[in-house]
Amino acid sequence: MTTLEEFRAGFLEEPGYLDYASVGPISKTVQEELYAHADLFARARFGALAQLGHEDERVRAAASALTGFPADQIVFQPSTTQGIMHAVFGITGDVLVSPAEFPSLPVAVQRAAEALHVVNPVWLETEHGKVTPSEIREQLTDSVTAVAVSLVDSRTGYVADLDGIRQVIGDRLLIVDAIQGFGVVDAPYEVADVVATGGQKWLRAGWGTGFLALSARAIEHITPVFSGWTGTDLVEPWDEVPPVSHSAKAFTVSNPDRVAQACLASALEEIASVGVDVISAAVAASAERLIDLADEYGIAVASSRAGNERAGIVVLEPEPESLTKLTASLHNHGVTARTRGGGVRLSAHAGTTEETLAMLRGALTSYGSAY
Repeated sequence: MTTLEEFRAGFLEEPGYLDYASVGPISKTVQEELYAHADLFARARFGALAQLGHEDERVRAAASALTGFPADQIVFQPSTTQGIMHAVFGITGDVLVSPAEFPSLPVAVQRAAEALHVVNPVWLETEHGKVTPSEIREQLTDSVTAVAVSLVDSRTGYVADLDGIRQVIGDRLLIVDAIQGFGVVDAPYEVADVVATGGQKWLRAGWGTGFLALSARAIEHITPVFSGWTGTDLVEPWDEVPPVSHSAKAFTVSNPDRVAQACLASALEEIASVGVDVISAAVAASAERLIDLADEYGIAVASSRAGNERAGIVVLEPEPESLTKLTASLHNHGVTARTRGGGVRLSAHAGTTEETLAMLRGALTSYGSAY
């Protein structure tokens, strides 16, 4: 087991970083894994490269431990978007999705509709981008075969009620873009049919890392449109073109980056060792500190204050004429945040330090005293 204190010690970024919703600087554990495998790859000692072949099994086992999906129903992907594309391009019928979601979802559905003409986007109307079971219930039709949603909305930090959505949609496919909360939100992934995520944000595993988890029903009903030579049941299909595998491996194109697999596996294993519930509680506490500071300096908080509706994202919404001033103050005090759409998005992790919070306080003090 890894303690929360040991986990926090693996945050290597310098103070002032509050932008995990954009990218999470890699952890010490991942850095060590990267260095070790890069050295192994570079030296290629006799027999050593064969060890890299075990990383696929390792990363799928690690993902299984956190999602509840069997390891043989999980495949490594280089990004969340590629996993989503694999799933959406293989669906027929109407897909209910909000156009306000992060572009990975609506763009994938639209492109699939344009290319294959067997899937059709049905645009879900939402209030401020929050996808709720009640909105889905009101807009669900018999022609909808799948519902696609982000676990956490990237602009508002709102955490979707996956259990509630599942109850509303019945046996339709539920596709979840989990990247904005995976590893820090204790979600019921088992109610989903498709879970796609990447490792470059809250997992702190770096770019080029991710996976796609599929329920048995998803494997049965989703056509593997982009299925390469690794998507068959033969190790090397020479001199013939065998049929596509009736398993999750059908949703692969070629051999994966084994070093990237090792990095993702190490991040997932560490999270499992600490416990998602423990990390989630620490992230919630960090986010609460951000909200308290915003309240202290009289800055409106546009994101949800309810603990069950938010993860590590807190969105500040100053008066429109003050947005540039707030952004400049954060920059001048070395606070890394994201300004977008009239607000400032702060995203804290379990390893957010008192020094970082002090830097944020300094920035808000300067902002409040500026004329």
